[in-house]
Amino acid sequence: MDAYSTHAVTNQPAPLQDYCLYATDPALQEAAAREGAGGREAELRAHGSWLGSLAVLEAGEAANRHPPELQSYDRYGHRTDLVRFHPAWHVLMDGIARRGLHGSAWADPRPGAQAARAAHYLMQGQVEAGTLCPATMTFGAIPILQAEPPGELDFARDWLPRLLAPRHDPADRPMAQKQGGLIGMGLTEKQGGSDLRGTSTQARPAGAPGRGRGYLLTGHKWFYSVPQADAHLVLARAPQGLSCFCVPRYAPDGTRNAVRIRRLKDKLGNRSNASAEVEFEDAWGMLVGEPGRGISTLIAMATHTRLDCALGSAALMRQALVQALHHAAGRSAFGRPLIDQPLMRSVLIDLALESEAATALTLRLARAFDERADPAAAALLRAGTPAVKLWICRRAVGMVAECLEVLGGNGYVEECVLPRLYREAPVNSVWEGSGNVMALDLLRALQRQPETLDALATELDAARGSHPAYDAALAGWRAGLAEPDPQRAEAMARATAGGLARLWQAALLIRHAPGFVADAFVASRLAAPGAMAGDLPAAARDARILSRAWPPIC
Repeated sequence: MDAYSTHAVTNQPAPLQDYCLYATDPALQEAAAREGAGGREAELRAHGSWLGSLAVLEAGEAANRHPPELQSYDRYGHRTDLVRFHPAWHVLMDGIARRGLHGSAWADPRPGAQAARAAHYLMQGQVEAGTLCPATMTFGAIPILQAEPPGELDFARDWLPRLLAPRHDPADRPMAQKQGGLIGMGLTEKQGGSDLRGTSTQARPAGAPGRGRGYLLTGHKWFYSVPQADAHLVLARAPQGLSCFCVPRYAPDGTRNAVRIRRLKDKLGNRSNASAEVEFEDAWGMLVGEPGRGISTLIAMATHTRLDCALGSAALMRQALVQALHHAAGRSAFGRPLIDQPLMRSVLIDLALESEAATALTLRLARAFDERADPAAAALLRAGTPAVKLWICRRAVGMVAECLEVLGGNGYVEECVLPRLYREAPVNSVWEGSGNVMALDLLRALQRQPETLDALATELDAARGSHPAYDAALAGWRAGLAEPDPQRAEAMARATAGGLARLWQAALLIRHAPGFVADAFVASRLAAPGAMAGDLPAAARDARILSRAWPPIC
């Protein structure tokens, strides 16, 4: 025997690289076509191939290994408040901008634009999640700015052409001198968190008050997303009440605005992305929207960002699943491949069902955004968005942990992508409204807007009659809505939201997925839910689910 034969590496899967995220995901292909993005197949496939290339995968790793740094002053002592990023960040942001994840659905709002963007977003989030935040914030802000008449800032003339441009321009200069731009958001404060009524930042008129006029802001924001952005939509207390302000990085006179970045957050995950604490020292901002209606204005933005939270979590689930399946197919234990062992197969089938259901549900919600001019679609969004956001983001946390366990020790070291996915998984549950906030939003929609029940009935009733367990679960969920005690109804709000999301997933799979997928989902999520991943009834343990989830293993 060669003295160094033990140095040979055996029984390890080949590196997962240079593959197409779109071509290897039948569930995403079908959902994209079904929900209106069928004409975008070539661009989705090209994007999937770019994302799966070794260079881009390495950029995702590098952007997280080298997080952003705050440069408060230049070497001469001038205040700069700059955030410096690793070059890998800009490689990823350039790809995002070129594909219009920040604005293409608004620049070209033809049918299917939202669904196509959602499919792109779901793939992008599998490779690197932090860069999604600037795209999401800008995407949510654009429709607010599009609706704004000219004021001291003229968005239609000076801002929107740059925000909608497929260009990433990180230069620190006034918007008029740039080729592309980004928008961030500043809502929460130290004393308030999700209770925005506790906002203490003050805005006083710089001249004549009112919409489109300049104000001077004094106060702070505890979380200031995308601090390097060209402007932020900020909630502040004006004489007319809580209002929304567009606070640019550069004031109209060309000077750097008085927004002081005190520090960058040291976050559990989302390491590539900057989140900041800032203070306003008479920072200039223009009142956007109706005075005193700032929360309503910014909730309209949050509706879009909540969809992206769900898409981002579905992306984490998909990438974690792919890593687990690739590993199980390429590694053996106790004499046979992991993927051929009955218990491991049950776990992987369970995880594959979870990922496919998340993909189907988030793409369906994206189509509702495409159709939001229809009152029924708008009602579906009011109820569906918080329920989907709560459920998908919550399920991602446990699923990523299960996928990491499939890899064992290999999944626990930083050279593997799973630790990054695991740290990333909780963030979407926290951002843009926690689980409790989402559950209460759904409850309010169901109680105050009866048309939401009609919209949901159209979705859920379409799947009745083929699975008794589905019909029984739907009847039980509806019975729970009749709870007359407001306190009990509120205490049950999470169960209401989770029940809705699970039923909606089942309805979509019953109607559109292969029968073996729908049968397994209903059996394992509605008829006999297991206590943990892999705790599946016999009817759900169908090997075809794995071949569908990851065709390269066939």
